[in-house]
Amino acid sequence: MSSGRAGGADPRVTWVDAAKGICIIFVVMMHSTLGVGIAMGGQGFMHDVVAFARPFRMPDFFLLSGLFLGLVIDRPWLRYIDRKVVHFAYFYVLWLTIQFAFKAPGMAMEGGWTAPVQEYLWAFVQPYGALWFIYILPLFFLFTRLVKRLPVWFVFVWAAALEIMPIHTGWLIFDEFCARYVYFFVGYAFAQNVFHLAIWMRTHRKAALAFLAWWAVVNGVLVFTAAPEMLAGLIPPDGEVTGGTGGIAELPFVSLLLGLAGAAAVVAVASLVATKDWAAWLSWLGAHSIVVYLAFFLPMAMTRVVLVRTGIITDVGLVALMVTIAGIVGPVILFLAVKKTGWGKFLFGRPDWAWIDKSGRVRPTAPQPAE
Repeated sequence: MSSGRAGGADPRVTWVDAAKGICIIFVVMMHSTLGVGIAMGGQGFMHDVVAFARPFRMPDFFLLSGLFLGLVIDRPWLRYIDRKVVHFAYFYVLWLTIQFAFKAPGMAMEGGWTAPVQEYLWAFVQPYGALWFIYILPLFFLFTRLVKRLPVWFVFVWAAALEIMPIHTGWLIFDEFCARYVYFFVGYAFAQNVFHLAIWMRTHRKAALAFLAWWAVVNGVLVFTAAPEMLAGLIPPDGEVTGGTGGIAELPFVSLLLGLAGAAAVVAVASLVATKDWAAWLSWLGAHSIVVYLAFFLPMAMTRVVLVRTGIITDVGLVALMVTIAGIVGPVILFLAVKKTGWGKFLFGRPDWAWIDKSGRVRPTAPQPAE
């Protein structure tokens, strides 16, 4: 593969948005399904879908996050820090505070009034809940800027080694950096290859469908086939909280290969459906994926509580599906309401005071999703 560092495409590429849409659906699905499973004390068909997606769900999200970095990595440091660090820091602090506003009363009742304060401060060291993705992205952007002059092959091999090694210190950011950076770097360093792959998949539909069929079978078999007992100790201990099955797919080397293959599969699916009118909603969702990522926790939690407590539906899989839909639709409704009314623009767009580099900034006429 060549190592083209620039995506060579407009920042608003339909298939990229469609791929992000697929990823954000799987992310919401994981949190919704596992939460429902715990609340109802069982598992349903959605747990199998979550397990199937585990090898590629976050790898592809990080790969897509790095795709366009080559276009802006040489910006002046102030602008780079503003767009790639301050931007995400603002949304992390904002939505961390919003989440704690809802959860603090319960924490105070269980552990006293100091408990939520301690947990809130600790969240700046150990990211809180699903917000870890927003926390770690600036670190990836900064680190990549610092190593951009190193040989691509060297950084790739080093990052791949980190993913392969069973590094589990308990510090979420360090562990996730080791496990995920290779995919972000692949998106950045091999962006041209990824775009060429998307074009090839779109122009060779039969071959693309054959690849997807082969990949789906291999991914499924490796996910749902238990790892040999002698190798089980190499499986990351976080499997139960991320939809793991203890399968071969979670073993070193295998997880890296499946992560890259799964990312290629998502690229293939996105490139095939992005031009279809019926898939326009998927591209829109991907273009606003950060909106869903930031705000899905509340509609997800509220829907889960209502459905579980009423007991109207007893099927775990069906409840998980409904909670997933609520977790996706809820943030979209909130975003559209903000856009229409003009109230709450700060939820999805940085206010003036949160910019440290205002040069070259175009003032938006409507609330904008996080970049």
